[in-house]
Amino acid sequence: MRIAVAADERVGVAEAIVEELRRRGHEPLPHGALADGERDDWAWAAEAAARDVAQGRADQAVVACWTGTGASIAANKVAGVRAALCGDAETARGARRWNDANVLALSLRLTSAPALTEILDGWFAAARSDDESDLANIRHVDEISPSA
Repeated sequence: MRIAVAADERVGVAEAIVEELRRRGHEPLPHGALADGERDDWAWAAEAAARDVAQGRADQAVVACWTGTGASIAANKVAGVRAALCGDAETARGARRWNDANVLALSLRLTSAPALTEILDGWFAAARSDDESDLANIRHVDEISPSA
């Protein structure tokens, strides 16, 4: 699977994300601080990875910044993206299952290497729910448009 990866700095598990994805047989597409010549601010880096997903260049993405919150917010601004900030494996499983999340957001401050492995295990093990109630929620989220 092609997975866009963005981080605003090379601290914490930023580089480990790329290594772990490769180890699992995925093709990482780096952005931000993980790519030469790209703007590495969190908003720009997360947007670039999210656009890869929205435009079909990547199947999924992993975005990260110090708290993970900014990267999640920026990614969610891109149409067709459902980014979820996950701090543990169960949250990652739920984000994929009930929310059909296609972008995983992580905190570079809080995510340890062992937690990263567990979160990715949960993320990749889960499939979208086929329950009509869950699908209705996903459709409704897709229909919500920004308003003042």
